[in-house]
Amino acid sequence: MRYTEKARISGAEALLSSLINQGVETVFGYPGGSITPVYDRLQDYPELRHLLTRHEQGAVHAAQGYARVSNRTGVCMATSGPGATNLLTGIADAMLDSTPIVCLSAQVPSTALGTDFFQEADMINMTVPITKWNYQVTRFDEIVPTIAKAFYIAGSGRPGPVYIEFTKDALTAVGDYRWEPCTGIRSYHPNPAIDPDAVRDAIALLNESERPLILVGNGVKISGAEQEVLRLAEAGNIPVASTLMGLSSIPSDHPLYIGMVGMHGNVAGNLMTQEADLLLAIGMRFSDRVTGNLKTYAPKAKVIHIEIDPVEIDKNVRTDLALLGDAREALTALLSAGDIVRKPREAWFALAASHAAVEEERVIRRQLQPERDTLTMGETVRAVAAASGGEAVVVTDVGQHQMMAARYSLYKHTRSLVTSGGLGTMGYGLPAAIGAKVALDETARRDGEEHGRDVVVFLGDGGFQMTIQELGTIIHWGIPVKVIVLNNTFLGMVRQWQQLFMEKRYNATELVNPDFVRIAGAYDIPARRVTERSELQAAVREMFATPGPYFLEVAVGKEDNVFPMIPGGASLDDLLYSE
Repeated sequence: MRYTEKARISGAEALLSSLINQGVETVFGYPGGSITPVYDRLQDYPELRHLLTRHEQGAVHAAQGYARVSNRTGVCMATSGPGATNLLTGIADAMLDSTPIVCLSAQVPSTALGTDFFQEADMINMTVPITKWNYQVTRFDEIVPTIAKAFYIAGSGRPGPVYIEFTKDALTAVGDYRWEPCTGIRSYHPNPAIDPDAVRDAIALLNESERPLILVGNGVKISGAEQEVLRLAEAGNIPVASTLMGLSSIPSDHPLYIGMVGMHGNVAGNLMTQEADLLLAIGMRFSDRVTGNLKTYAPKAKVIHIEIDPVEIDKNVRTDLALLGDAREALTALLSAGDIVRKPREAWFALAASHAAVEEERVIRRQLQPERDTLTMGETVRAVAAASGGEAVVVTDVGQHQMMAARYSLYKHTRSLVTSGGLGTMGYGLPAAIGAKVALDETARRDGEEHGRDVVVFLGDGGFQMTIQELGTIIHWGIPVKVIVLNNTFLGMVRQWQQLFMEKRYNATELVNPDFVRIAGAYDIPARRVTERSELQAAVREMFATPGPYFLEVAVGKEDNVFPMIPGGASLDDLLYSE
């Protein structure tokens, strides 16, 4: 039920009614003193499902996971002071990864602002650099336009986080309610018009090139441009590589796909970047993790950059031609403006195959067919991918397991990898997986299906313990997430750097861990620990066969490292294949 007009309701009710009118179905949150007027009325709005997390950071990361798989705006809610400040990490994470979320919090009464009132924190100033927009609501009549504007800004153009706080007296004030959606804002133009001259120039550059390479980033998934990328690549017979955030845009088994680029990317993607005469970069920001040393990046290539955010053009990598606008619109214009010349490119694809063969021999085989007794992260990830048939949505925390999950998972569908890219937030994985599964099941129910795709989250033993309490959220709401901890008793990525570049001085990285299986059991989650290779396949089958949530701990080698690796600040040519 949508409430378009209501007489004499409170600000809290106006807020809830506006969320419903905005199409919100699920809110992740944690109550507290200042926001109690909202929670008091929440039970009167059954259209809104509120999921109580175990920490506000869990709520904001869950909202992120929800947004990333659904392409809808995620919503979280917290109280003033520490409740709001606990949202900051997730807000910053969403800003860097272009994730649309609306974060709502209460604030002390407007008459008490600036007095160091109990649980007062200046969140407006704290969130200025990490939001697309923020606003403090102090009056009833601001609530409707602010909520409508918040969702419009969060989800339009290059998406991102919006933070809105409501003083307690605004929530308790009474007024007449009328819903009006936001369809535009003066001076805010989120979708630049595609320049037809730039489109023609881009076609000419593509048709002239002999060694082109398409690089896809997160913007491809945001704009829904996956099919347009494939149409363009197939039309010109052009290889495609992906950034970490762009993974799953292109199916893993597509014949034109050559893998991931970046610090722990595939050999072909990285070294062919250095040999390409043209890079077509779509919806990516040329992160340092992708480029390595900018002075030596893609030295032979002209660069076409398709990007909706003008700030990203020429920020890191000089662009020969910018196509400013939505990725799907830009690619549609390219495909319809002229013929894309198809070239055989035998030598170009032979080079890709040669690089892939080197990586198979020097890296992949060591992970997937190890000679040592200890289990590897790569073989665990691939066992899970094989069991799911590449159908599962893969969520990760941050660290070695993240790179292994990205490299060795199989992706059949878009929006199948959810990870923290720009901020690299440990503790992200478990709550993000909760949000992802909630969104998938919500969409499935809307489509008349019983449940959505499986969600598998890979965690390191370090990051898991940062938000381990969200196991309580899983069991409270019966969220069937499959949780896998790759346990090497180290903060593995930092340890890898200490091993390779700091003479194995393992300072402050070795962990003394609790019994994770017993902890999962205390939350009434079926759990199993695997220490032997002979147990792995059966454990993975059991995990997928078990209804509801499942916890699987896999003991992996303490010095199981992620390769290939480009050392920080090095050129893409300076690949390390092993210790």
